[in-house]
Amino acid sequence: MSKKNKPDNRGFVFSTDPNFRFEEEREEQETLPPAQQNLRVKLETKHRAGKTVTLVDGFAGTDEDAEKLGKQLKNLCGTGGSVKDGEIIVQGDHREKVLQFLLKNGYSKTKKAG
Repeated sequence: MSKKNKPDNRGFVFSTDPNFRFEEEREEQETLPPAQQNLRVKLETKHRAGKTVTLVDGFAGTDEDAEKLGKQLKNLCGTGGSVKDGEIIVQGDHREKVLQFLLKNGYSKTKKAG
């Protein structure tokens, strides 16, 4: 698909108006300091074909900082995972390791949920 006809998040693909531009609604908030982050560490199996994942939810900040924290957590646990929609997903049940790592690195408002 050419750059001119690239769809946006609302489903628009094409417009006959030559001056039409998709609105960029990218509001990337500034990353809060670790002591102000309200993170929740929980275990989840929903929509994952029965596979267990550790989910870190509630990260407030830029996508780059979330990716950086996600990479640190995945390296700590020695597993794979991803970062999507402000959630850090680590494959497997690593709640205790992740919680201890976050508390040690200044994320003092981190709680175990679920």
